[in-house]
Amino acid sequence: MDTRQLAAFCAVVERKSFSQAAERLGVTQPAVSLQIRALEKRLGRQLLDRSGRRVEPTEAGRRLYRSAQRMLALEDQLLEDVATVGEGELTGTLDLGASTGPAAIVLPLLLCEFQAENPGVKVSLTVADTHAVVELVAARELELGIVGAARRQRGVAFEPFFRDEVILATPPEHKFAGRTISLDELRKDPLIVMQEGGGVRQLLEDELRRSGERLRDFDVPLELGLQESVRSAVLAGYGVTFISRSAVEAELAAGRLGEARVRGLNLVRDVSLVRAARKSPTRVAEAFVAFGKERLA
Repeated sequence: MDTRQLAAFCAVVERKSFSQAAERLGVTQPAVSLQIRALEKRLGRQLLDRSGRRVEPTEAGRRLYRSAQRMLALEDQLLEDVATVGEGELTGTLDLGASTGPAAIVLPLLLCEFQAENPGVKVSLTVADTHAVVELVAARELELGIVGAARRQRGVAFEPFFRDEVILATPPEHKFAGRTISLDELRKDPLIVMQEGGGVRQLLEDELRRSGERLRDFDVPLELGLQESVRSAVLAGYGVTFISRSAVEAELAAGRLGEARVRGLNLVRDVSLVRAARKSPTRVAEAFVAFGKERLA
């Protein structure tokens, strides 16, 4: 079976669009349509329903998609295995994505150390919010994702990578600094939060919901995109924020920020690896995961 046809079919299923599939594959839309027609003719089945606004797989298409994913993953693994026969040095490309917290704090040094030990590996890091990283991994545009929140999603699998504590960071002279406070106290003070889709924001909303609270019931005058942004706002005295401890360790040690705990909120999380389901990992990806778990243990 022509794996180019399978790759085109999988891209259309994942993107739900012929034009977006063509863009992802770097070919023209007519070329994708031709591959799909040839595949449907060979199998004698309609594989895609083109009647709606988005292209959806038929029942036969859904069955083929599951098998095609395995075949394409096996092809990638075979090519890599043959390319590295007789070579002791690890070679290849590591395409990974990370949410803004892990990417800004933990990954830069980890990736530098990994690449220094494996000079034959080229590393490419994409930084986005958790939701976007998971979508890119599901679409197989990234080999691995590292995100601060894990929720079930079709087409991907999560596994713990390392533990991270989220704290309430405050200006050093703030009334909350050094204390354990209640949610009622927190409700009365300006709270700066990160954008929706980020791991810290998701953890906070989940914990508030578990406590019978909603974020919208708090005083949130500023909603800023990244950890760097909320950290800067707290350093300037504009409020308090929930943030990964590792993002502000230097400021805490220097006394430029204080911290508080909030009674009833369990703000310890697993930073997770996310991989495409039913896809065999490359040697490079496996080596990086083992390297990272050893370093971060």
